[in-house]
Amino acid sequence: MVKLTYIENDGTAHTVKVKPGISVMEAAVNNMVPGIDADCGGACACATCHVYVDPTFAAITGSAESMEESMLDFASDPKPESRLACQIAITDEMDGLIVRLPASQG
Repeated sequence: MVKLTYIENDGTAHTVKVKPGISVMEAAVNNMVPGIDADCGGACACATCHVYVDPTFAAITGSAESMEESMLDFASDPKPESRLACQIAITDEMDGLIVRLPASQG
């Protein structure tokens, strides 16, 4: 199992344990983490699963591809560490991953 921590803008943390192979968005939805709406169901067609990846995990989670970058243009308050949670596939190496949620998704 891989441990993930989602931190809301107000500092409230939600730590979950999931099996690798699903997305960071699916893990949030399956565990009822608030702030991850996932309106498009993970099709990279909205920005309602926008997260900020903790910089210590940037190399492990990778970078956004062109389609994701286009969707991030619609995200509220994008930053260099912005990603769509639906585009991050969880691997064993991501154990301890921390993502923060933008204020607009609180």
